[in-house]
Amino acid sequence: MAGKTSTTKLSPVEEQEGQTQAAAVSPEDCPKGSQVPDFAHPADMADHLENLSLDKQVCALRNMPVEDAADALAELDEAVAVDVLENLGVEDAARIIAEMAPDDAADVLDDLDEKHRDAVLKRLDREDFEELRHLLNFDPDSAAGAMNTKVILLESAFSVDEAIAFMRGEMAEMENPYYAYVVDERDVLIGVLSVRDLMLARPGIIVGDAVAGQTVISVRYDANRREAAGLLSRYNFLALPVVDYEGHIMGVITYDDIMDIMDETASADMLGMVGADPEENVDTPWLESVRGRLPWLMINMVNSALSASVVYMFEGTIAQMAVLAVLMPMVANQAGNTGQQALAVMIRQLAVERFDHKKAWLAVLREAKIGVATGVFMAVATFFGAWVFTRDIRVGLVMGGALLCDMLLGAVAGGSIPLIFRALGRDPAHASSIFLTTITDGAGFFIFLGLATIVIF
Repeated sequence: MAGKTSTTKLSPVEEQEGQTQAAAVSPEDCPKGSQVPDFAHPADMADHLENLSLDKQVCALRNMPVEDAADALAELDEAVAVDVLENLGVEDAARIIAEMAPDDAADVLDDLDEKHRDAVLKRLDREDFEELRHLLNFDPDSAAGAMNTKVILLESAFSVDEAIAFMRGEMAEMENPYYAYVVDERDVLIGVLSVRDLMLARPGIIVGDAVAGQTVISVRYDANRREAAGLLSRYNFLALPVVDYEGHIMGVITYDDIMDIMDETASADMLGMVGADPEENVDTPWLESVRGRLPWLMINMVNSALSASVVYMFEGTIAQMAVLAVLMPMVANQAGNTGQQALAVMIRQLAVERFDHKKAWLAVLREAKIGVATGVFMAVATFFGAWVFTRDIRVGLVMGGALLCDMLLGAVAGGSIPLIFRALGRDPAHASSIFLTTITDGAGFFIFLGLATIVIF
C-alpha cells in the first residue's frame, strides 16, 4: 500500500519523439576519475557546489554516485539546481531525478523549461513518470505541491504485530518514516500512529482500535502551504497528512519541507515589503531585477512627490522659522519606525496564522495602544529637547504634539495596511513599506507644519 521507492530504470523513447538532448557541458569536458570531496551531509556538499562554476558543478554531479548526486541536488538552491539539470543533459538528469524524493524532484522539475522537463520525464520509468506528473499538476504554493507521496498506510484490520512487520518491510523506501497512517476499507484516513506508539502497544491489539476516537489533524491538498506550515508549527508534528475533500490521504508534508517553506516565506515577505520581487536573489539577471523594481520605485516617487507637495503648502511657515525644516524629518522618521514595527508584527502573524476578522482588527487596536503609549513617552522627551534646543516652548509643544499624533497614525497604518491588502486579494507584504512611508511622511509633515502654523504664527 505504501508508495514504491523511485528506481533508476529508464524507459525507452521512440526515435520519432526526438533524440537525447545534448548536454551544454558534455561528458568529454569532465576529467575522468576526478575526485569529489567527501562531506558529512548533503547540505555541506550543496554549499561546496554552489561555490563552483557551472561546468564544475555539472562535472562534480556526474562523478558522484547517483544517490549522492540526488541528495546534493535536493539541497541546492532551486535556481542553481535548475541550471545544473539543464546543463547535465537529459539522460544524466533523468537518472538523478529518479533517485530523488518525489516532492524534491517535483520542486526542481517545476522550474525547468517545459520542453526540457518533458524530455526528462519521458526517460523515467512509468511509475516515477506518473507520480511526478501527478505532483506537477498541483499548484507549487499549495499543500499538495509540497507533499511527499511516499507514506506508510496501515489497514485498520491489522494487528500491531502485523503493522510492525509491514512497516519493517516498507521503511527502507521511506524518506522520513515518522508515522504510519491508518485507513479504513474506503482508504479514508482515520488515525495516525507514531513508530513509538506501535512499539509500546500491547501485542495483538488491532490498529483500528488503537486509533478509535482519535481526531486526525490534516490539511486539504488545495490549502496554501503557509497554512500547512502554521499547523505543523502549532502542533509540533514531524509530518502532516495531506487529504482530499473525502478524507483520502494523498501524502504528507514533513518538517524539513516546512522549514524550507517558512524560510522562503520570510525571505519573500522581506523583499516584498520594499517592492522587490519575492523570487529575486543575487543570481537574478540584473535587467530582470530592474523590470521588477522600477514600477515600485516610480510609485514611491509619486508618493514622495505628494509628501513634498505638503511641505510646499507650508513654504511660508518654514521661511519664517527655518528650524522647522531641521525638526520636521524627525517626526516623519520616528512615525515611520513605529509603523514599520507594527507592519512587521502584523505580516509575521498573517504568515503563520489565519486571523479571523474580529481578531485581526483587535490586533490593530493593540498597535494603536502601543502607538499612544510610546508616543506619549517620546512626545514628552522631544518637547523638552526641542524647547531647550530652540529656547521656544511653542516649538516644543508643536514637536511633541506632532510626534504623538504621527506615531499613533504610523502604528495604526502599519497594522492596517497588510489587512487591507489581504482584503483586496493581494499579498499583505507586497510593497506595504512604500505605502506606509507615504502615510507617515505626508501626514507627519502636514501635522507638524499645520500645528506650527496654528501655535507659533
